[in-house]
Amino acid sequence: MIDTCHFSDSSYWSHSLTRLPRMLSLVIIAGLLAFTSGKPCDTEANRELYLSLNKNLLHSLETTEGLPNPSVHLALRLSNYHNLAKESEHLNRLKNYLHNDIQSSLTNSQSVVGLMALYTLALKSSCYDHNTITFTVIEKSETLLTHLKKQMEQEKEHIAFSHRPLTNYYQYSLGVLALCVSGIRVNNHVSNKLIKAVEHEHFEHGDSESIDTYAMAGMALQCVKNAGSHVQNAAELDTALSKIKQKLLASSRTDGHIGNEFSTGLAVQALLAMGSPVAECAASMEAMRTSARNNIYHNPMSISQILPALQQKSYLAVESMDCLNESDTLVLEPIDPVVVLPSQTKVTLMVEVVTSSGAAAVYSVDVPKDSSLLDALELLKTRYDSFKFETESSLWGPFLSVVNGEQARQSDRRYWHLSSDGTALSQGVSDFKIEAAQKITIKNTSY
Repeated sequence: MIDTCHFSDSSYWSHSLTRLPRMLSLVIIAGLLAFTSGKPCDTEANRELYLSLNKNLLHSLETTEGLPNPSVHLALRLSNYHNLAKESEHLNRLKNYLHNDIQSSLTNSQSVVGLMALYTLALKSSCYDHNTITFTVIEKSETLLTHLKKQMEQEKEHIAFSHRPLTNYYQYSLGVLALCVSGIRVNNHVSNKLIKAVEHEHFEHGDSESIDTYAMAGMALQCVKNAGSHVQNAAELDTALSKIKQKLLASSRTDGHIGNEFSTGLAVQALLAMGSPVAECAASMEAMRTSARNNIYHNPMSISQILPALQQKSYLAVESMDCLNESDTLVLEPIDPVVVLPSQTKVTLMVEVVTSSGAAAVYSVDVPKDSSLLDALELLKTRYDSFKFETESSLWGPFLSVVNGEQARQSDRRYWHLSSDGTALSQGVSDFKIEAAQKITIKNTSY
C-alpha cells in the first residue's frame, strides 16, 4: 500500500485555472482531484523512512540481550520490505528461546496470555503451523492454541468473580485477537467479557484511560465481528466497536498523535481495522512520520507498532497472509558502532520515591546531560546507601520492579508510576533521557 495525500495549497491550482474556459477548468480540476486521490504524495521520502524503520528493526535482532521479541517479528512480516533470511533466523530464535520461557511460565502456573498471544501472531505471520508447537504441563503435551484457549478461560473466570483479568485487558484483548486470526472460534463468554469491559470503561491505567488497550480491544472485537461468530449479541458488539472508535478519536491531540506518541501506532491500526478511511488517519500518520524522523521511536517495540500502521496495515492482516511471492530485496548494511561520550554538562536530578503507605524520600544527584533515567538511577544508587532498586526485563526493555525494598507486582495490581515534574513518563527507564534539571517521582501505584 502507498500513502496518499492532498495538495497543501489548493488556492494555487484555482488561481492557475481562472483564465481557462469554465468547462475545461472543471475537467482539469476533476482530473487533478482524481490524480491526487489515487497517486502518492512524497512517496519516495516516506518509502525511505519506512525502509529505515524496517532496517532498525532488523538491526535490533542482532542483540542477544533478553528474549527475542515476537512483536518485532510480527512487524517485519507485515512490512512491504523483507530480508527473509533474517526473518527466518529470528523465527527460529522465537521457537527456541521464547518458547522455552513460555514453557517455564506454564510449568510454574503463571499467566502469560499476552506473550503467548504475540507468539501465536508471530508464528501465524510466518504461515507456521501452530499444531506443531506444543507445551508440556504435568506430563501432558498440548498445542499452543489449546494452551492459549485455556489461559483465556482462566482469565475469563477471574473476571467473573473479581471483575478484572488475571493479567490486564490489554493482554486479554491480545488473546482474543490471536485466537480469532488463527481461525479459532472465540467463546462467546470470552468475547462478552471484553464487550462489557468496553461498555463499563474498565480500561484504566492509573488515573488515565489506556489508549493501547482500547486499540487492542478494537482489533480483537473487529476480528470477532468479521468471523461472524458473535451472533448472540451483535448489537452490543457494534456498540462496543463504536465506543472504541469514539474513544480513540476523542484522544487525538492537536499534533495528530492519539493518546501519546507511543500509543498512536496501535490506535491507527485499530481505526484502519475498524473500517476508518485512510484520510481519517492522515494527521496521525503524519504525526508518526514526524516523530520517527525526530528519532522518538528508537525502542524496537515502539517501531514494531507504528510500522504496520504507517503502511496502512493492522494485525488483522495476519489472518489472510499466504507468505507467497514476497519481496526479498532488503539488504542490511553493517553499521559501525557509535561511541557516545558522556556529556560534560551536568544537570541536577531530584528523585522522590513514594511507597504504598505514602511515605516519601527525596534524593538528589548531578548527572551528565542526556543520560538515560536508568543510568541516572544507577548513579544515584552509588551515592545513597538508602536508595536501591531492581528491574525486570520486558519486551519494552527493563522496568522497575523493586524500589527501596518494596515490590510493585502485577499479581498485586501494583506498578511503579514514573512522572517528571508531575507529567507521567511515556517512555521506560532505559529510553527516557535527562535533558534538563527536573524532579522524577517514583510512586507505588495500584490499578
